[in-house]
Amino acid sequence: MINLSGNARGYMLALFAIFSFTTLATAQQLQGKVVDKQNPSLPLIGANVVWLGTEKGTATDASGNFTLSWADATTPAVIVTYIGYTPDTVEVSGKSQVTLSLSQASGLKEVVIEGEVERHSALTPTQTEIITSRDLEKSACCNLAESFETNASVEVSTTDAVSGAKQIQMLGLDGSYTLLTTDNVPALRGLATPYRLNYLSGTFIESIDIIKGMGSVLNGYESISGQVNVTLRDPAKAERLYLNLYGNSLAKYDANLNLATGLGDKWSTLLMLHTNQLHNRVDRNDDGFMDLSLGSQYNLYNKWKYEHGAWVSEFGLNALQEERTGGQTMYDKDKPQATQPYYGTESEVDRLSGFNKTSYTFPGRPYQSLGLITSATHHKFDSQYGLRTYNGEQNSANARLIFQSIIGDTRHTYKTGLSYTFEDYAESLSDSSFSRTERIPGVFGEYVYNNTANLTVVAGARADFHNLYGTVFTPRLNLKYDFSPNTIVRIATGKGFRVANPIAENTAALVSARIFVAEEELQPEEAWNIGGSFTHYFEAAGRPGAFVTDFYHTSFTNQAVADMYSQPGAVLLYNLDGRSYSNSFQAELQYELLKGLDAKAAYKYYDVKTSYKGELLQKPMIPEHRFFVNLGFATPFDKWRADLTTQFFGLMPLAPVARQPEQPVHTSRRFATVNSQVTRAFKHWEVYLGAENLLNYRQSNPIIGADDPFGSNFDASMVWGPITGRVVYAGLRFRID
Repeated sequence: MINLSGNARGYMLALFAIFSFTTLATAQQLQGKVVDKQNPSLPLIGANVVWLGTEKGTATDASGNFTLSWADATTPAVIVTYIGYTPDTVEVSGKSQVTLSLSQASGLKEVVIEGEVERHSALTPTQTEIITSRDLEKSACCNLAESFETNASVEVSTTDAVSGAKQIQMLGLDGSYTLLTTDNVPALRGLATPYRLNYLSGTFIESIDIIKGMGSVLNGYESISGQVNVTLRDPAKAERLYLNLYGNSLAKYDANLNLATGLGDKWSTLLMLHTNQLHNRVDRNDDGFMDLSLGSQYNLYNKWKYEHGAWVSEFGLNALQEERTGGQTMYDKDKPQATQPYYGTESEVDRLSGFNKTSYTFPGRPYQSLGLITSATHHKFDSQYGLRTYNGEQNSANARLIFQSIIGDTRHTYKTGLSYTFEDYAESLSDSSFSRTERIPGVFGEYVYNNTANLTVVAGARADFHNLYGTVFTPRLNLKYDFSPNTIVRIATGKGFRVANPIAENTAALVSARIFVAEEELQPEEAWNIGGSFTHYFEAAGRPGAFVTDFYHTSFTNQAVADMYSQPGAVLLYNLDGRSYSNSFQAELQYELLKGLDAKAAYKYYDVKTSYKGELLQKPMIPEHRFFVNLGFATPFDKWRADLTTQFFGLMPLAPVARQPEQPVHTSRRFATVNSQVTRAFKHWEVYLGAENLLNYRQSNPIIGADDPFGSNFDASMVWGPITGRVVYAGLRFRID
């Protein structure tokens, strides 16, 4: 037996206490390293390691090491991702030290983000909100316009009370200032603007990324208020069969069918079909006009994917044909407008588009790749608004060559490349015709610094050489700083540039007695945007939540002003002379009230003003205040799902056709809408029942001068609230994985 002195015993007890404390602290953490599976001595720097089912994670340091807190875990498993490697989910139950190995991908892969609610990503340098495929099924979601109903960041509004056109708004600015892309390929732009939200079926969509502020220069120079990127379903991952049938109380019907299959171990393909039909003339407010335009659409989208070794290629073709008829209930589309006393609108659209994305990853260098993205579009329409005709044709092509690599290690990455854009426009409005052809070669570069701990900086710039408007320089900067894994600040600034299409972007004015008056040759629009966001993830009563607030200021150095204030019965088109700006503030709270019951609440404030003939006024049709509340409930295994969304809209300034310049600005009324849906899921089937505008609120007299549509006071463009009232719908989904 060994006898220890009192000092020795005290020393041993101290060592034991220190060892026990260190062991306990280590047990409360998960420490590890991420390495290349084929070469375990190669650490992966900047790999993301995230607890499964959460957004709490970290990135590996310069040695490939990481540390996670077990207190942040909801499931004893982590998701590991790294550019050029196949993502992996690893069980780590009971472990405090792990080595995680990733295999190099056969090409560039996508990480599909799924979630129970819309998530504000903690990993992206830009402020990005993700709408998942599950979120899309919370509403009728028959097309892109209905995909934002449970989202607070993007508003969708009806442009007029006759034609059925819709537009989105972001940061208080019209949708034309938001870059819309599909799979990061610019799409549905230019002359497609009036009805573009109807051209993409909700069943084609896998997820939607909403990026506020200035995005990447890789996607072009047009983004001013932000970017909406629609990720379409992946041929290699989509269900073999997906069927959706929908019908509502207005006798509108939709049918969607997706078919996917693999062709060997390299090829896969996905065929997506959509049609919608409305042939029932509805006039609930008895003003003699149909509340919704009649019409039919046939939409086909075929995607192909090839994967072999270091090569990945995707290409697709989209064909669409649509017809619309609106106006008075007695309007006969088979008779010329001049031979009948009833007012009508008509639109016929033929659209064909295609794209290709091909990437090559250098062997042994998963961080280095070369990609080529090409796209082309033909869009032709013939339309009529009463006695006016508006026809147009757009042929577009775009190509981008992108090289990506690192400087030293993966903390310093860069992308650089070349682009070329071709745009050919031809338009005619009644007896006036106008056209332009744009040829724009460009060069761009983007540098990303990530210290793998808490700082990400993305600095980019591009120079484009426009054949009509000279050299355009577009700088952009995004910064993300993590005060902790749960508290994140982002700052974004930069410049955007675009050439306006003033008729296509203001077709609502065609459904009125207004005439278009171009006072001068319009110059390109340019604007600076600066802003930022604060995101904090938290737990209260053992349940997760998030608080997000942001502010963005957009200032135009030039703008194509569509002035409906200054001259009664006219839309004056001229270049900005004075100030034009938008201030946008949003605060949003997300929290899990009970197990399976999620809540979101948001408040938005807009201060959007433009100088009209020297007078700084609020832009029409934009509410100064808006509130949003969403409740979502799901039982275990998602057998039952329910969703309730309430929106409150504040006053909006109006510019009716007969307003005199010296009169005070008219405003709308405050109102609220409620949408709800319940879904019951079975093994392969889902049935859903829902209601839009549950409280049956309707704007009174949405059409001014409805009794004399060919008179000088006719105006159907000042639509600020619902027209149709309550709409009940039902549908079913069937899928085979």
